[in-house]
Amino acid sequence: MAADIEPRIDRATLAARVRELCRLTGDFTLRSGQGTSTYFDKYLFEADPELLTAIAGHMARLVPDATEVVAGLELGGVPVATAISLATGIPAAFVRKEAKTYGTAKLAEGADVAGRHVLIIEDVITTGGQAAASAAQLRERGATVDTVLCVVDRSGANHPGLDALNLTLRSLFISDDLS
Repeated sequence: MAADIEPRIDRATLAARVRELCRLTGDFTLRSGQGTSTYFDKYLFEADPELLTAIAGHMARLVPDATEVVAGLELGGVPVATAISLATGIPAAFVRKEAKTYGTAKLAEGADVAGRHVLIIEDVITTGGQAAASAAQLRERGATVDTVLCVVDRSGANHPGLDALNLTLRSLFISDDLS
């Protein structure tokens, strides 16, 4: 579903602003365990209303037409999914890394995912491991999941977990866009 809003910032300017704000250099260890000298502090763009709105506007154009629920992965995918939901009018779900063991014992809070076409939203993907694990868990709960949408794809097209589940990865930016 394409958004009816026109992003206020063009994609090239948005990439430059994200790079300036969020690209850090030093010695970092990623969630995947990989070491890197460049880190994208996604919480900096997720906490900036103007940048997050622009990101959501551009990402809304990448949302597959069949999408019934945008599912933000804990923690960084949640604000991005919320912003995309606001930009598109598509309901949102918020996916935990593990289902709660108390209360409702849900994996996904918010919109019901069972029997619906769900788009996984992630902030930054390096290997796609968490997105793949969450897709499998959502499928077990009756969701149809075939696409993952992220702000930044650091994978260099190497995401075997996503490939193994036949998941298509769409991204607003790849690492080279933010170099």
